[in-house]
Amino acid sequence: MTPQSLIFDADDTLWENNIYFERAFEEFVEFLAHSALTPVQVRGVLDEIELANNRIHGYGTLNFARNLRETYVHLAEREVREEDLRTVIGFAERILESPMEVIEGVPETLQYLASRHDLTLFTKGHADEQRLKIDRSGLGRFFGHTAIVKEKDAAAYRALVRERGLSPELTWMIGNSPKSDINPAIEAGLNAVFVPHAHTWVLEKQDLRPGKGRLLVLESFAGLKNWF
Repeated sequence: MTPQSLIFDADDTLWENNIYFERAFEEFVEFLAHSALTPVQVRGVLDEIELANNRIHGYGTLNFARNLRETYVHLAEREVREEDLRTVIGFAERILESPMEVIEGVPETLQYLASRHDLTLFTKGHADEQRLKIDRSGLGRFFGHTAIVKEKDAAAYRALVRERGLSPELTWMIGNSPKSDINPAIEAGLNAVFVPHAHTWVLEKQDLRPGKGRLLVLESFAGLKNWF
């Protein structure tokens, strides 16, 4: 096979991530104990706040803590005390202490692919937090290049292609998020591999959109060895 340029998402593609945010949200809902709103409705309010704030502050655990705090202030049916706000922020901050859980099949698959192709890690979020995850995962050794950006849109993919001197027809983006991994890569003229994750963040979900590049859908990360 002709060597390809394989670009990999990180969160919920290489390691578990969103499950810890979901657990923090469950703790938040229990603490909020709203008398009328269901957890789904509370989540809807949080989603709106996150959509607005992510454009300004970006992603990551500390920004999630800010969003939970704002949601609590907006929805609390009791006096908002400083100690309650510290509790709410604590739900998010504990995510930073969560164990690093690499997804099954990832290390051996990356090792196989790294011997055959050029691997790039392309992730968004708070730079220091993402670097810490990469270090803790032990997967950084498989990648020839790592890029951390504020947003993964078509412009970001085009910039990466220019900076790395990649050939679009030989370049593939691999990830679990239609919004950040698949659709913008296809829009930028790249190929893409969609590896669904059962707990992909709701704000990362979109319908897959066709484009110039090829699109593969695989059931598991390990399935990449059958294609590359």
